Amino acid sequence: MSHGRVVLIGAVHECLAAFDAILASPECEFAGVVTLTPEAGAKVSGTVDIASRASEHQIPVVLVEDVNAPQSVAAIRALAPDLVAVVGWTRLIHDELLELPTHGCIGFHASLLPHNRGRAPVNWAIIRGERETGNTMMLLNSGVDTGGVVDQRSTPIDPEDTCATVYERVAALGASMLTDNLGPLLRGEVVPRRQDESRANLLPKRVPLMGVTDWRRSAQEIHDWIRAQTDPYPGAFTHLEGERLTLWRSTPPGSSDSPAAPGTVVAVDRTGLTVATGSGTILITEVGTSVHPHLHAHEWAARAGLSVGARLDQPSDAWVAWSLGHGPRPEETR
Repeated sequence: MSHGRVVLIGAVHECLAAFDAILASPECEFAGVVTLTPEAGAKVSGTVDIASRASEHQIPVVLVEDVNAPQSVAAIRALAPDLVAVVGWTRLIHDELLELPTHGCIGFHASLLPHNRGRAPVNWAIIRGERETGNTMMLLNSGVDTGGVVDQRSTPIDPEDTCATVYERVAALGASMLTDNLGPLLRGEVVPRRQDESRANLLPKRVPLMGVTDWRRSAQEIHDWIRAQTDPYPGAFTHLEGERLTLWRSTPPGSSDSPAAPGTVVAVDRTGLTVATGSGTILITEVGTSVHPHLHAHEWAARAGLSVGARLDQPSDAWVAWSLGHGPRPEETR
């Protein structure tokens, strides 16, 4: 039995699982999907074509560049939502839209709030060596991930996880929470729990140029750096003789010593490219260039004529600090 009309606002990969959960729910009528125009979506990492999926099921679609613009709000109002689910959306929802649905707007954040509020929470969690993350379902307010908690579920971050594998599990957690809570939300039975502000932290925004690799960090930290920014994101990167090299994959490092200065290639074989770090060595297994976006590291090394002893670029201290969310962006270019 349907208890109300639900509109989904989403653009990046997590919204697909939410779409399926709403579509399958007997608790609601799927009233519409709001997503980015193709032009706006091209500027956001990880966007998916949810509009086509909605159209396949005859669900109305509203394409927006700015969801808070008057014409966007008017189009959503016309869908007459009782509840709006915001999933896989990177921009804040303003008060006019928050106050539009009868039962408000619910949102999801890929962390165990109030820990890791802000942008790219899974990516930052992996970069920082955290071993657990999760998904929080909340009633949205005008703050940044400060709304009352409706539900919350956790997932481990395993040594070989990437941002993609963790986000896949996070999306599944979100879908299960949506399934379990749609009925109570539409019936007005949910009492959100206030977040503990004493445990809150706010993550800085990440942009592609922040993927520059500091070879002075430990092998484990660099492995985390690479897997946190791999597909579907732009990737960690370094430079060799002025040419940019994207670092897509590495293997969890062992306990080897660093036999050379950080950034020095110490071995090239069929397993990949072994590079010295500030503590230990790391095996890079997949890389990319402007000509060949994805190559096995051994194949790239053969094409580039790379030999043992080559040095990968070490960025400046200012650039490293900015890449870790500390300080302003340097004026120099990468």
